[in-house]
Amino acid sequence: MWHQTTLRLAPRPRGFHLITDDIVRALPALAEARTGLLHVFIQHSSASLTINEHADPTVREDFESHFNQMVPEDAPYYRHTYEGSDDMPAHLKASLLGSSVSIPVTEGRLALGTWQGIYLCEHRDQGGARQLVLTLNGERNRWRPEDGAPDPYRAR
Repeated sequence: MWHQTTLRLAPRPRGFHLITDDIVRALPALAEARTGLLHVFIQHSSASLTINEHADPTVREDFESHFNQMVPEDAPYYRHTYEGSDDMPAHLKASLLGSSVSIPVTEGRLALGTWQGIYLCEHRDQGGARQLVLTLNGERNRWRPEDGAPDPYRAR
């Protein structure tokens, strides 16, 4: 099975935003996948994606603090400055973190670790709406969860 959709995320402030639930809600076909892989790609150059701990909100704050220190605004050697002082640092941060993540799918669920979540990393002060391409491929269950019957293929 192959399934692809786009997910438009509303504008968010600069920082690291947990979007796992947004992704799952946008992909009803996920429940039909027995095994597979979900690829999430962001169609922007000043925001990125990452997977990390979702339980403690201070992790998000520490990420933001670290990246702001590692890639400062107004560095004297930046030449690409006409879109604002946060633009070039946003491109650098996005390059460091990456534009995609891939997550295994097992029995209709993302096979993330207990403490893992998917993050939108917004590197601009006014980044605007962001668009993700979600591509799911894998083996389809021969049953449908909405049928209400137990899955005869699930390991017991």
